Amino acid sequence: MQLVVGKIGRAHGIKGDVSVEVRTDEPELRLGPGAVLFTDPASAGPLTVESGKVHSGRLLLRFAGVKDRNAAEELRGTILIAEVDPEERPDDPEEYYDHQLIGLDVVLLDGTLVGELTEVVHLPYQDLLTVRKPDGTEALVPFVTRIVPTIDLENQRAVIDPPVGLIDLGQAEVAAGDGAGGDGAGDGAGAGAGDDAAADAGDAEESR
Repeated sequence: MQLVVGKIGRAHGIKGDVSVEVRTDEPELRLGPGAVLFTDPASAGPLTVESGKVHSGRLLLRFAGVKDRNAAEELRGTILIAEVDPEERPDDPEEYYDHQLIGLDVVLLDGTLVGELTEVVHLPYQDLLTVRKPDGTEALVPFVTRIVPTIDLENQRAVIDPPVGLIDLGQAEVAAGDGAGGDGAGDGAGAGAGDDAAADAGDAEESR
């Protein structure tokens, strides 16, 4: 199975180094020296990682055969893809690879179907699960224990306990009206929900 693990950015320096936008929670494994990566476009690879380092918070990689800035700049925008055994599992039982999660049914605590998990969005401070609902619309669910208490791979489902309004914006409007009435109450409810999500970020459950 092939997984996207990074995207090449700007060239750095004159010796062929490139910055890389990391899209894996295991960069030391997927992007470490000796790693052989497929690419999109395919014509840019495969690429073998020769060396790597972190500079000013960014991962810099040098690939075998890329010897100067011009060659490095030609790789800009290239997607890096790792070949992963589909049976491979993270060492931490509380962590998951993206391919384990995509396609899961997303249900509420009472079993009500919310939709299908279609993508894992990796942000600097937490991951988000993209859920496509039966009506074709999408919702973003913070991948934190408080909101996603259970990942049940055996039964192919993710159980969520979302705050009011996260899945159904209409519920947020009703809750706001019940709380104090008027537009001002609606603004307050939205801010509160955002604060809860921010507080949960520290409890983020990483996925790969």
